[in-house]
Amino acid sequence: MRPYRVVARTAQTADTVTLRLRPIVAAAPRFRAGQFMMLYRYGIGEIAISISGNPYAPGDVVEHTVRGVGAVSRAVCDTGVGGAIGVRGPFGIGWDIESARGRDLVVVGGGVGLAPLRPVVLGALACREDYRRLVVIAGARTPADILFRSDQDRWRASGAVEVYPTVDHPAPGWNGSVGFVTEPLARLALDASRTTAFLCGPEPMMRFCARTLLRRGVAATDIRVSLERNMQCGVARCGHCQLGPLLLCRDGPVVDYRVAEPLLSVAEL
Repeated sequence: MRPYRVVARTAQTADTVTLRLRPIVAAAPRFRAGQFMMLYRYGIGEIAISISGNPYAPGDVVEHTVRGVGAVSRAVCDTGVGGAIGVRGPFGIGWDIESARGRDLVVVGGGVGLAPLRPVVLGALACREDYRRLVVIAGARTPADILFRSDQDRWRASGAVEVYPTVDHPAPGWNGSVGFVTEPLARLALDASRTTAFLCGPEPMMRFCARTLLRRGVAATDIRVSLERNMQCGVARCGHCQLGPLLLCRDGPVVDYRVAEPLLSVAEL
């Protein structure tokens, strides 16, 4: 366990914040996009949270975007600037964006699922000449629930990213798309043989998006999904994150859809 200090805290939505953490003593090893860390709020407990920062950024600051839905996650969210958080990791298999060099990247995030995908976008932008198209489809329940709004505006304004936000329930003043992320995905022009897709969100969303991509001709091995289960140890000892033959803290959380499809088709697995 390494102690980190909160050096910045940014509210994303009413219940979600991004924390920038700097090591107090020694930094954790460098992370890869898609990996997670175990964050410990002293005296309360520990929780697995994906890393949401730039994997190529210099320095030893890490970013985590956390939604407060339980006692530990709320305590992590409530940690103010100057507060301390224990950190273990990074753990797990990442998105491996480097293997998609020379290809189109299609990033589809639902709700807080956009947080583990942000490093894909930031990493691709840091090496923009290595990739062809970069597409982001971001879904949220309402306009107030959209994550990384300033990032999305900046990406769109740069001309380097095609950004398609969509919401389930519009609000006054919303002029964007209304509907599930599968709808802009189905309309998207694709070069299927040169596309790598990255999906993160509720499992039904990922299944429907993956099926849409498969129908469009994208290979299952070129569709990557991030799977969640109850990760408690991070080192494949406790077994809480088992999904069929996988221990997701070790064998995931990112797997390709050839591996994920038979597992996600089993009810309550």
